[in-house]
Amino acid sequence: MSTSLDNTAGRDGSLVAGVPRSRIIVASTVGTSIEFYDFYIYATAAVSVFPHLFFPKGNGTTALLASLATFGLAFVARPVGSILFGHFGDRIGRKATLVGSLLTMGIATFLIGILPTYHQVGLLAPALLALMRFCQGLGLGGEWSGAALLATETAEKGKRAWAAMWPQLGAPIGFFLANGLFLIITLFLNHDNADPDLGSAFLTWGWRIPFLLSAVMVIIGLYVRLKLEETPVFAQAVAEGKKVKTPLAEVFRTSWRQLIIGTFVMLATYTLFYIMTTWVLSHGTGKTPAQGGTGAGFQYSDFLVLQLVAVLFFAAAIPVSGRLADRHGRRITLLVITGTIMVFGLTFGILLAPEGMSEPRMLLFLIIGMILMGFTFGPMSAVLPELFPTNVRYTGSGIAYNVSSILGAAVAPFIATWLATTYGVGWVGVYLLVAAALTFVALLVMHETKDRHLEEV
Repeated sequence: MSTSLDNTAGRDGSLVAGVPRSRIIVASTVGTSIEFYDFYIYATAAVSVFPHLFFPKGNGTTALLASLATFGLAFVARPVGSILFGHFGDRIGRKATLVGSLLTMGIATFLIGILPTYHQVGLLAPALLALMRFCQGLGLGGEWSGAALLATETAEKGKRAWAAMWPQLGAPIGFFLANGLFLIITLFLNHDNADPDLGSAFLTWGWRIPFLLSAVMVIIGLYVRLKLEETPVFAQAVAEGKKVKTPLAEVFRTSWRQLIIGTFVMLATYTLFYIMTTWVLSHGTGKTPAQGGTGAGFQYSDFLVLQLVAVLFFAAAIPVSGRLADRHGRRITLLVITGTIMVFGLTFGILLAPEGMSEPRMLLFLIIGMILMGFTFGPMSAVLPELFPTNVRYTGSGIAYNVSSILGAAVAPFIATWLATTYGVGWVGVYLLVAAALTFVALLVMHETKDRHLEEV
């Protein structure tokens, strides 16, 4: 009979294979915080910086769409990263692979901070930006699944969703750090996103600061992760000779159904999040209909403050969802939340109507969306790993998570921008409703995973 995971922990659950549980929590949370910080500073710059410095030709909408297209490039890279890092995660181990993914994304993010602009080197500038964005996607493609496995494969019995929610907290933490830093810099340098000055301090050098500071955060993350031990679940699989030579081939051979289900289970989460962060930033700071646009007309700094307030609700909802998923099960919890997201999609035309738009109404919209995001995102780092056996878990959960990023996140800002410009903001909500409906169907098909043993191969 397999050795129980509980046997690796102390009686109070404070130790896992000789490593303090607090260190595991910090390592899984700090890593994803850094990774999402890197990702979000690009998302913010894709709206406020890159259209002016890397894609300046044509009208403003064309430049914005070109910038958002490079933003989506990372999502194409993420499944590649999940295959690459998943191979080593299932073959070599979780610890070494997590270090590699962190370095990949950290170095790419730092290099974005020193790239020349279009006005300096022409077309080479957007080409280099696209390459670095691709590398960011590779790193994040291997990061999330590794952090999720680090949390789930060391969890106490009956508390797996609670343990798994810690890496999920990296999303709001990274978002808060990235956008908070951009807010401070724009206020300090008096940058006006509605009327940008290409010779201003912000667009000359200020925007580079968040990218360069990522190097400090990467060093901290590496320090914490290098002090970890391998997870006991993976160590047991190694000891029993249950590793596979080609995890990618094995996961498609034995777990193709779980790959499809996991991909669509994540679809609503991704679509909601990138509508509530990337698209809504461009919409909220865009020109109003009276000015010839379709946006809400908020000042860039004012809108960032609204987003920073709303993201606190995102963070608060994540641990609540972890508790609910442990108590009631993953499937029923996510079915209720996904149904609520579908209803939320029907409110876009009302809450985002240009007539009478105000800060309180926009803040209400952001808070509702971010609370729902926290509830749907929180259990995912338990659900996706639980769908797959140990010897292909890194690869399988990573592929499902990151293929969903292409279907849900990569195209979400682009489609939402086109829908809002062409048909109005109400259709952005319809788009979210359709994505949530597909997730709802996937959840109906999915079996409950709450009581599954992770030692299964």
